[in-house]
Amino acid sequence: LVALATSGWQVLGIRLVDRVGKGIRSAPRDALLADAAPAEARGRAFGFHRAADNLGAMLGPLAAFALLRWMGTPIRTVFWLAAVPAVAAVVVLIVAVREQTGDRRPDAGGRPESGAAAATGSGALGSRFWGVLTAVFVFTLGNSSDAFLLLRAAELGVPIAFAPLIWAALNLVKSASNTPGGALSDRVGRRPVVIAGWLLYAAVYVGFALASAAWHAWALFVVYGIVFGLTEGTEKALVADLVPAARRGTAFGWYNLAIGIGALPASLLFGQLWNRYGSPVAFVTGASLALAASCALLVAAGGVAVSRSREKSGA
Repeated sequence: LVALATSGWQVLGIRLVDRVGKGIRSAPRDALLADAAPAEARGRAFGFHRAADNLGAMLGPLAAFALLRWMGTPIRTVFWLAAVPAVAAVVVLIVAVREQTGDRRPDAGGRPESGAAAATGSGALGSRFWGVLTAVFVFTLGNSSDAFLLLRAAELGVPIAFAPLIWAALNLVKSASNTPGGALSDRVGRRPVVIAGWLLYAAVYVGFALASAAWHAWALFVVYGIVFGLTEGTEKALVADLVPAARRGTAFGWYNLAIGIGALPASLLFGQLWNRYGSPVAFVTGASLALAASCALLVAAGGVAVSRSREKSGA
């Protein structure tokens, strides 16, 4: 549709529809993945999904840049080409993906989720889930748009022309660390890995507040990528662990809603603090919210850490 657009307003409308599509597809996709992955490798599965997504976020724009800059391809043609893998994904989803419906009963058929169902009732998501969701929301309030990081990098002396390179480096580190980060949560538990990621996020934000040279920005962006490696897949695996299989779609819907609701005020707060008090205050505030979220998760997810031995024993 963007390839067919003839005005800026049409592109804006198409993008709004695209975001609605993301809202519709995200929770069912995560529930499908949770159903398809074995419980003892759920973190690795979600980590691998995020690794592929982040790799695409790096390769796609680079391919578009090469087509536009070096091959002289019209931008409409670039969008037509971008539609090809999108259509292919839908075809694969229809033809090759099968739903795992055998364990979608309220009691989850004796799977690890049945313990949560027994504790909270088959139709409820449970107090632990809501506690974890609250912690995620608090963290999101401190997780402002990454555009502010690029702005800070420019403030530190990184040329604006290097922004695509620093962004590509960030996505490369994300992709490289997503699968190991998710796999780590399968071994040591979800909560320690998420908290480690949030604490590292706080450290990175304090680093941006104290940074004084361009190379500091490059180094911090690399470390920042590891934050995503530790948390992106692990948070989703934790959501899947907390609720019975029959309620995963609803749980992932609430999870994505919490992040979506928190994202806008997070950036508004960060921007206001930056304008009034300077970037160091804004970054320290973001770090403080990450620390608060870590404490909230420590309390909310007590006893939820899922290790491979617990899953295999049917605990």
